[in-house]
Amino acid sequence: MIRLPIPGTILLVASHWFLLPSLADAAPPAQTAAATRLMQKFDKNDNGTWEQNENSRAWNRYRKLDTNQDKKLSIDELSQEQTASLDTGGERKLDLVYKTVGQREMLLDLYYPAKLDSSEQQTDERPTDERCPVIVYTHGGGWAAGSKQGAAKGSFKTVFNQLLDHGFAVASVNYRLCKPNSGVMMRDCVIDSKDAVRYLAKNSETLRLDPTRFFVMGDSAGGQIAQMLLLTTPDTLAGDEALAGTPYQMLAGVSWYGPSDFEKTKLFNHDDRADFRDRFGPRILGSNSSDANKLELYREMSPVNFLRADSPPLLMIQGDKDTTIPVKHAHHVKQKADVIKAPVEVMIIRNAGHNWRKVDADIDPSRDAIVERTVQFFLDHLPN
Repeated sequence: MIRLPIPGTILLVASHWFLLPSLADAAPPAQTAAATRLMQKFDKNDNGTWEQNENSRAWNRYRKLDTNQDKKLSIDELSQEQTASLDTGGERKLDLVYKTVGQREMLLDLYYPAKLDSSEQQTDERPTDERCPVIVYTHGGGWAAGSKQGAAKGSFKTVFNQLLDHGFAVASVNYRLCKPNSGVMMRDCVIDSKDAVRYLAKNSETLRLDPTRFFVMGDSAGGQIAQMLLLTTPDTLAGDEALAGTPYQMLAGVSWYGPSDFEKTKLFNHDDRADFRDRFGPRILGSNSSDANKLELYREMSPVNFLRADSPPLLMIQGDKDTTIPVKHAHHVKQKADVIKAPVEVMIIRNAGHNWRKVDADIDPSRDAIVERTVQFFLDHLPN
């Protein structure tokens, strides 16, 4: 009989010392295994931590996990990438399967406001069978990284906790990623996210959601997906046949530093340089790079092309010094919206790079103001 070490003890494995997490804090085995593989790949000096200078390029993808800001990542910190969730005091349905692609289950997390808790402390103000509005969150990561766990981190955690306090449910969605040689394109990311919305609508009765009060929010690549969910009709970009034809109503959406138009590649050229390269085109085209369908694919993934006078209200918040998704995108959408009288609002953050990083001076308005404006936008468009 093999006895495993007790969690909370120190274990020596192949010249590496590891502190095993306690049972209360232990990540699921799959997440711990993934974190271990990353550590083995990037821990060049074999000291049990991944230091920034060992691979700075890859480090930037995981820097948000460096919670103590020591420029080192431990197994525990890496494991949190796939285990973070909102802890709101309300009911949670984690890892709901909204469809299956091949052998892969596509997952979302659904959080309910505490006021919808079915415990004995439930008040008469909000019956347990009342359906609540839902915010659908689509994460960023360049369509190639990130996960639904992003909803439980940083400013997103603050936004969603406040919205939960106001009676919204929150659904955070995983979608397929444009990994090298995966065959996944941006179109698949959008289709998956639309299928997640269709799943929520189709199962709205059992999930206690109101399909006539759907909202959406996303950041960066997720901002583009959020705009697509908001501005396209429910039957557009069909995916899973079992979810096709499911109706729902989007009421409003927020995009944090999300792109709006891929056809006009100059919008991505933040400083108008002559040698500008289209970085995101391959994630739209995949192997379909012929001139015959290039324009069609670019236009299909450009949310601005779906903007109409009767579109649901959209709030775009962009940083004026963002070199990844330049502020040009917000101005571009606003210009078209004004011409056709579509309901688009723009909030420009001064001195802000991507992810609200400070550039040269403190960002203005502040992160707190960004959060406040985001939450209030949803409240303003919530029917009584």
